[in-house]
Amino acid sequence: MQIIREEIVPLSRKQNIVLATIIACIFQFTLFFAPALANQAVQEAQAAGLDQEMMVSNDSMTKDTHMDLEAAKLASTNAPVALASSSPVIAPVADIELISETSAATGTTAVKVDKVLKESVHTMTAYNSEAGQTDNSPCITANGFNVCEHGIEDTIAANFLPMGTKVKIPELYGDRIFIVRDRMNQKHPNRVDVWMKNRSDALKFGVKVAKIQIIE
Repeated sequence: MQIIREEIVPLSRKQNIVLATIIACIFQFTLFFAPALANQAVQEAQAAGLDQEMMVSNDSMTKDTHMDLEAAKLASTNAPVALASSSPVIAPVADIELISETSAATGTTAVKVDKVLKESVHTMTAYNSEAGQTDNSPCITANGFNVCEHGIEDTIAANFLPMGTKVKIPELYGDRIFIVRDRMNQKHPNRVDVWMKNRSDALKFGVKVAKIQIIE
């Protein structure tokens, strides 16, 4: 028994030494490589994060570039068209009258110019369609025109102008055009009489002196 014990004990010590050595090696290996592995893992994580950021940045740049291209395309499509402009012809009211007429077929605008043939100054009065001021048919003028049905104050009586003559009185009526449709008493060879619908307006007008323009 003594011999067996002496043989067994040394073997146990040897096993302990071997076991301690193995544990020491494992411990040293773990402590030696763990920081390196941890550092490598951190670097890989940082690299992965950097790659992800670069991918996000590239994706954002791609989207921005696409949006810029779309915006440029839209801007070129909706670019305003420069329209040619022409300055309107401006002339003194006393010389011409400008009337714009738009053609539905062509869309163009034509300018009608009334040429002044003659100017002269005359005494002016006003009258109404009353028997006491005219004759038994107060609404019918000397050329057979019915001013009452017409109802527009654009008729004048003048003995020195042919029937149908167009006249302007710019000092009193601006660009309004009057037409000679009636005659006055022969004792007023150079007077102009303006027809008005209301008696009160004719009385208010009274007697004036103004320049008339005979237009074409």
